[in-house]
Amino acid sequence: MSILSGVSEFFGLDIGATAVRLVELRGSGPQKALVKYGYIPIDSKIAMSDSKTDQQKLAAAIRDLITQSRVTTRNVAVGLPSLRVFTAVADIDRVPSNELSQSIYYQADSLIPTPVEESKIDWALTGDSPKEQGKLEILLSSVPNAYTEQRLDMLEGIGLNVIAFEPDNLALVRALVPPTVQTPLVVVDVSKTSTDIIVSMGGIPRLSRAIPTGTDAIIRTASQNLNVDEKQAEQFVFKFGTSKDKLEGQVYQAILPTIDILTNEIDKSIKFFQGRYNGVKLDRLIVTGDASALPELPLYIANKFGLNVEIGNAWRNVAFPADRQNELAALSHEFGVAVGLAERDE
Repeated sequence: MSILSGVSEFFGLDIGATAVRLVELRGSGPQKALVKYGYIPIDSKIAMSDSKTDQQKLAAAIRDLITQSRVTTRNVAVGLPSLRVFTAVADIDRVPSNELSQSIYYQADSLIPTPVEESKIDWALTGDSPKEQGKLEILLSSVPNAYTEQRLDMLEGIGLNVIAFEPDNLALVRALVPPTVQTPLVVVDVSKTSTDIIVSMGGIPRLSRAIPTGTDAIIRTASQNLNVDEKQAEQFVFKFGTSKDKLEGQVYQAILPTIDILTNEIDKSIKFFQGRYNGVKLDRLIVTGDASALPELPLYIANKFGLNVEIGNAWRNVAFPADRQNELAALSHEFGVAVGLAERDE
């Protein structure tokens, strides 16, 4: 969802549920050099709110982050949270390339949940339809104009030049999935309030779902089942995770109902994908966000699905001094979207 093109210097801005993060890279080609990065925590109520007062607080936090980070440009590519974006793979009639855009907009009315005239729509051609011979497959994204216009006004109000809006799932895949990997894999990103489940093939999301269950829900379940307050529950969850042999497996048993909600949604997503792309084998799953910070959760997922599970490395394509390795590795699970936005080729 580009607004301008041909801009060579910009930074990626991820306005998340609990923090705002930015990354500025420099260079071209498969690996870019890290110039600046930064983050500032925010109240999740502010992040999710559309009220004018909360938007002003959010703008002030972003302005502070930009000042502290000393980014060298005011051009910015901005992430759109998955819970705000509708993303789907659709089959459309094959038409001459010069008529494709018009055809997609004509058909979009029956594909997206909001009126076409009130939505910003973006699409990418992914190839021939695997389901209907003679049709084309497209990846379609839409977001209400009111939301992007509000974001645009807020960011322009603090002196930024927005060059693109992009759904978080596209940025995440760009950062975490090597472009050489053509076989399909699953990306699971657990945040405080939600979980993104993305199935990527050939570097393109072929399925993307946002589930309104995240670590907040896991902590609440632990609090109720262990009969402790939420602060204590959070400490237990992030110290013991799904380990069966710590504290006699009490934390594992306490959080299992919510963990199973997430794994059931992953299972549904995998089955839906395999139903559409017959004979295509999934063998890898990348976890990021809090999914990689909860002890033994990646192992639990690996055992549940019989897949090779790896921890996502947001800095995989980023060059930086060797003495910053530990510092950046500790933040990798939080920076996938911001890095992916900064890696865009304008």
